[in-house]
Amino acid sequence: ACLFVMADRLRATKDRNADLMYTGCEEFLDDLKTVQKSLAEAGAVRSAYGPVQTLIWQVETFGFHMVEMEFRQHSIVHTRALEDIREHGLHGERGTLEPMTQEVLSTFRALGAIQKHNGRKAAGRYIISFCKTAQHVKDVYELNRLAFADPENAPTLDVIPLFEQLEDLENSVDVLEEIIRIPEVRARLKATDNRMEVMLGYSDSSKDAGPTSATLALHRAQGRIAEWAKGHGIDITLFHGRGGAVGRGGGPANRAVLAQPAGSVNCRFKVTEQGEVIFARYGNPILAARHVEAIASATLLQSAPSTEKTNTDMTGKYAGMADTLDRASREKYVGLLNSQDFTPWFSTVTPLTEIGLLPIGSRPAKRGLGAKSLDDLRTIPWVFSWAQARINLAAWYGLGTACERFGNLSELREAYRQWPLFSTFIDNIEMSLAKTDSHIAHMYLDLGEREDLKKEVLDEMRLTREWVLRITGDDWPLEHRHILGQAIRIRSPYVDALSLAQVRALRSLRRQDSKSELNESQTADYIYLILCTVSGVAAGLQNTG
Repeated sequence: ACLFVMADRLRATKDRNADLMYTGCEEFLDDLKTVQKSLAEAGAVRSAYGPVQTLIWQVETFGFHMVEMEFRQHSIVHTRALEDIREHGLHGERGTLEPMTQEVLSTFRALGAIQKHNGRKAAGRYIISFCKTAQHVKDVYELNRLAFADPENAPTLDVIPLFEQLEDLENSVDVLEEIIRIPEVRARLKATDNRMEVMLGYSDSSKDAGPTSATLALHRAQGRIAEWAKGHGIDITLFHGRGGAVGRGGGPANRAVLAQPAGSVNCRFKVTEQGEVIFARYGNPILAARHVEAIASATLLQSAPSTEKTNTDMTGKYAGMADTLDRASREKYVGLLNSQDFTPWFSTVTPLTEIGLLPIGSRPAKRGLGAKSLDDLRTIPWVFSWAQARINLAAWYGLGTACERFGNLSELREAYRQWPLFSTFIDNIEMSLAKTDSHIAHMYLDLGEREDLKKEVLDEMRLTREWVLRITGDDWPLEHRHILGQAIRIRSPYVDALSLAQVRALRSLRRQDSKSELNESQTADYIYLILCTVSGVAAGLQNTG
C-alpha cells in the first residue's frame, strides 16, 4: 500500500498536482529509505538492498530533473550589466537598459524558475568565464539579487570561477583566497560540508603561451589549488574545460586523470566533452560504457597513495627540466605570434574565414566584426584551422626548440618513462604529428606568400618531430601504437584527397586578382567546396575541435 501511495504521488508530481505532489526528490528519497529500512527489519534484506537500493541510487543520481543544467557567462558581461543598471536604474527608470543586461537578468529569473519547479539540484551552478578577481564572483551574486523584486525569491547559486588565461591560472590561489571571504560563498561552503568547485580552461592558456607552457601551467595550478584547499579544509572538485583537440587539452582522458597532481582528483573527475569527441566516445553504447569505466577506474587509481607519490616525486625530480622547456617553448611560440602581420597571414593560409560560415559551434569564430589580432579570435577556430591545414601547430609548436635548448636526450627519455604528465604530453603530441603532412602543409603555407613564416613553421615541425621520435624511440610517429597508428594510416589517403581539393579551392579564392577572375557564382561554388571538405577532413582526422 505504501508503494501505491508513492506511485500516486509521483504521478501527481509529474502532472503538477499541488495537493499530492512531492515538493522535491529529497522527500521521495526519504520515503524510499523508510521502505528500505522496513524491509530490512522484516527480514527481506535482499529486496531492501537489491531493487530498492538500485532505485535509491537512481534517485540520488538523477532526481526529478534527469540532468543538471549549468549556466555560464563572461565576467565582462556581468560588469557591463551592473554598470548599465547603475546608470539607468534597475527598471530603466533613467533610460532603457541594454538588451544584454535584460538577457542577464532574465537568465537568473529562468534559473530561479527551474529551481522552483524541479528542485535545487536541477540548476544552481553558475560558471564565470575569464574570472580574474573575487569581484567577478560578487557581481554574479549581486545580479542574482537584483533580478528579483523580493530577494527571497532569488535562486541558490554555487558560483564557479573559471580560470582560463595563463595569468589567471598563475593567480588562481590568490583569487580563491579572496573568494572564500565573500559571505554568500561562506554560506554555501557551510551548507555543502565545505565543498567547492573550480573550473580550469585548457584552450585560452594554450593559445596564449603554447601547448608546452599551458600543460605545465595547468599542472602547477592544479597542485597549488589542491594544497590551498587542503589547508582550508575544503573538499575541492576541479572541473576540466578540455576540448577534443590536443591543443585544447584533448587526448586519452584516463591517462590525463592518472597524471594529475596529488590531491587534485580525490576520487572525483569532472570534464567537458565537446565536438566530434561526443560521438566518438558515446555514439556507441559499448564504447560509451568502456570509456566511462576507463575514466572511473583512473579516477579511483589516481587517488591511490602509490600513484600520488609517483606524480609528486616525478614532478619534483623533473622540475628543472620542465622550467627550461617552459621558458624556451613559450619564447618560440610567442615570437611566432608576435611576428609582423601574423594574424592576416594566418587567416590567409588556413580556411579560418570559411570556417566562420559553417553553421556549427556555440559561439562565433571571432569576437566582434573581424579578427584584426589574435585577441579577437576564439581558441576553437584557432586550433581547428591549423588542423584543417594539416599542420596542427597549436598542439606542438615550440616543443622542438625547447628540447633542442635543453639538449639532454637521456633525461628527456627518462622523464618520458617515469613522469606520467610528460609521458602523456609527448604521446599526445606524437599522435598530433602523425596527422600532419609536411607536403600538404607546404601548399597551405604557400598561400600566404611569406617565406619567412613558412620556413619558421616547417622548420619547427621538422625539429619537433625529430625530438619526439628520439624521446619515444620510434622511427615514425605511433610506430609502437599499432591500433591507433594503423587507423590513422588507413584514413590518411582519403583525408589527403580532401585536403588537396580544399587547398586548391583556397588558392583560387586567395589570389589577389581573384575578384576580377571569379564571378559571384564561381566564388560561391568554391566556398561550398571548401565547407564540404572541412567537414570531411575533421571527420577523417578526429581530435580537431
